[in-house]
Amino acid sequence: MDLILLAVPFFFVLIVVELLADRLRGMRTYRLADAINSLSTGVLSTTTGLLTKGVGLVTYALAWEHLALFKLPGDAVWVWVLAFVLYDLCYYWLHRFGHERNILWAAHSVHHQSEDYNLSTALRQTSSGFLLSWIFYLPLAVLGVPPLVFITVAALNLLYQFWVHTRHIPKLGWFEWLFITPSNHRVHHAQNPLYLDRNYGGVFIIWDRLFGTFQEEDDNEPVIFGVTTPLASWNPLWANLQFYAQLWHDARHAERWWDKVRIWFMPTGWRPADVAQRFPQPKQDLSRFSKFEVALGWPQQLYVVLQFALYVALGSYLMEHAERLSAAALLLGWGVMALGLFTLGTQLENRPWAFKCELLRLALNVPAMVLAGMSGLWPVAALAWVALFVYSLLSVIGLYGSRFFAGDARGLDAAAQPQAATKAQQAAEHP
Repeated sequence: MDLILLAVPFFFVLIVVELLADRLRGMRTYRLADAINSLSTGVLSTTTGLLTKGVGLVTYALAWEHLALFKLPGDAVWVWVLAFVLYDLCYYWLHRFGHERNILWAAHSVHHQSEDYNLSTALRQTSSGFLLSWIFYLPLAVLGVPPLVFITVAALNLLYQFWVHTRHIPKLGWFEWLFITPSNHRVHHAQNPLYLDRNYGGVFIIWDRLFGTFQEEDDNEPVIFGVTTPLASWNPLWANLQFYAQLWHDARHAERWWDKVRIWFMPTGWRPADVAQRFPQPKQDLSRFSKFEVALGWPQQLYVVLQFALYVALGSYLMEHAERLSAAALLLGWGVMALGLFTLGTQLENRPWAFKCELLRLALNVPAMVLAGMSGLWPVAALAWVALFVYSLLSVIGLYGSRFFAGDARGLDAAAQPQAATKAQQAAEHP
């Protein structure tokens, strides 16, 4: 039973509830582009996970089979409780190193890029975390925690973390001393110097209290969410590549070979002195902090929302049928998903070439349908082709209609540039 798949409908219901709470309380914790960007990274992460989950599961199973000091019984309650607590301890150290080492921050930074804080932020996940995260859970395999128990407590740990991503729940008294809460997790997502790199636990805050990384939310220090080097983009692919690109840029321009290698494993933010001098990266002034914005008319926003809903449906389809789909089918599904979310990102950013990119995406749906039939991604019969034709026709009408009602796209893009150009240009020129 996939607990995450079962929870997906509840995630979206709770997001709607939070939106209603926003309206009733006169708050604005959501912006459309930011929320779609967060959800897009989550959908992309989930789809990528269907192709890469074997990395962590296989290594864990092999370690449990050959390195376990004991074989703990999978039907004992105390084993489940122990595994749940120890999993969170392992998560604490993965999470902490994810903030303290460049190569791990490159993956984890995706979760922190949003400058808003709401339940959609909880679904904002990396697509590259699988590369190294499995290492931190091997102690559980060595202690003999059965793979099924490990998988289940991992899912429960992740599910717990969803509800703490909200600004609507205040401090919770004694609960704050033992468990991760919305208050102390808001601290974790802050870029204020007081709060930076604190409160790493997934379920229990006791690890932070024990290891000296706890920080209480201070009413006199309002949280400013986001990362110190802003993403300045609504594109989920760039969100996953931003910090890797920065590290590669610095490694490529470093004069010493040793610096080219060690930059990946040094503390987060470390850069070779020669590179830092030639390519300075000034941090933003939080006293003048402003969120990344791109002006976009409501017809264009509506078009993006409707298209994004189809990709949520595609992601749900892939999750539900992953066990019976071939690797080729899953790879095709991932490619369709990545291209579609990338294209939607260009529209949210109102790029001059977004319109042509969207037309290309719609055209590529034809060969994608052919490949879907060949790979077994889904049945391709006459009805499927009719559905594709109707979808493409409606999309083209909607695309041209959104441009007509919103005005010339190039004009809107030019109007948006004064707000977004500085951050976007810096992100493009100095990745």
